[in-house]
Amino acid sequence: MTDKKPGFFKRLFGGDVAAPRPEPVPAPPPVTPAPVEPEPVAPTPEPAPQTIPGPVPQSEPEVVPEPERLPEPEIIPPPGPPETTPDYVEAVEDDLVAEPAAIAPVPVAPAPAAPATAAEPQGWFARLAGGLKRSSDQLTGSIAGVFTKKKLDAATLDELEDVLIQSDLGVETATAITETLRRDRFNRDVSGEDVRAVLAAEVEKVLAPVARPLVIDSSQKPFVILMIGVNGSGKTTTIGKLSQKLVAEGKSVMLAAGDTFRAAAIEQLQIWGQRTNAPVIVRPAGADASGLAFDAVTQARAEGRDVLIIDTAGRLQNRDELMSELEKIIRVIKKVDPSAPHATLLTLDATTGQNALRQVEIFGQRAGVTGLVMTKLDGTARGGILVAIARKFGLPVHFIGVGEGVADLEPFQAADFAEAIAGQPVKN
Repeated sequence: MTDKKPGFFKRLFGGDVAAPRPEPVPAPPPVTPAPVEPEPVAPTPEPAPQTIPGPVPQSEPEVVPEPERLPEPEIIPPPGPPETTPDYVEAVEDDLVAEPAAIAPVPVAPAPAAPATAAEPQGWFARLAGGLKRSSDQLTGSIAGVFTKKKLDAATLDELEDVLIQSDLGVETATAITETLRRDRFNRDVSGEDVRAVLAAEVEKVLAPVARPLVIDSSQKPFVILMIGVNGSGKTTTIGKLSQKLVAEGKSVMLAAGDTFRAAAIEQLQIWGQRTNAPVIVRPAGADASGLAFDAVTQARAEGRDVLIIDTAGRLQNRDELMSELEKIIRVIKKVDPSAPHATLLTLDATTGQNALRQVEIFGQRAGVTGLVMTKLDGTARGGILVAIARKFGLPVHFIGVGEGVADLEPFQAADFAEAIAGQPVKN
């Protein structure tokens, strides 16, 4: 034992031992607490002398690891919309989905039953007056604005004439009304009611000669009716209503869908055919209309039908090629029956106003119009145009329409029309 043991103190501080004294682990810098609580960090170990071993072998000294680097705390973003829809959102969505049910009929005390009289259909004059209300209101309102003085003088008559012309009654009718007032009421007291009475009388005087019903000649089997007019004038609907009236009279009716340019017109006519139990002659869309007319007349004759109504495509009177096509249809019909068509009815849309005069003129020249049907009188304030047409052309006015229902197409009555457009009281 020649080697002197180093003393405890020397051993404690390393003496000549080559191994470096492990440095006390410095306390880690304070770590800012992450959102996720880190595992508790053990307090920094104080060097404990009694636990330090003796001389450490020359191998790499055990390095006290730095405080174990905790895995980078997972950055948790601020709470966003969760993947699963929260209950409150689902509740809102459920409310939205269920909204129709929520606003579905709220129980309300049932209204008292309407009296039976309310459900009764209106008479024809009441429906006519209702349909002509816009025309009547404009005309009578303008007349009332003219008669602000009690005495009828020349200036008032001039104003009245302008109002009547602007109402589409025509220059001749306007002049006749003012001349009647000049002769009977000049320089005398006159009221708006007096003027309306004169208006009704003069309008009836013009319309009475043209108010003629459509007569079906039973010796002609079939009695061929050709329906013509511009686009949107109501030809197909008028055919359906007329068919229903004729069937109700006990006549056997056949329809021909001659508007081969418009698929909807073919379907519309087929629906009317089903309603009225009338067969409909149909060809594919775009087929030759004159060929269809030929087939329809031939078949109706073979079946002994009372009436054949042929629809045609709408055409503007200023389109020469389309008017020529209409002439061709008539020529082809005559190859089967030289006397047909027995009635060529022009449907006129009342909303077209003064343009209707031109339609009557051109269609009359090219297609030989035999009678008129005035439609859509309920949709315009220009119903007075019928008076101007009647005075200028004298063509029979067979029917007028003031609505979409079958009952809203009625034979034309001059007195009823005159009173309705003049704003006379509704008859019982």
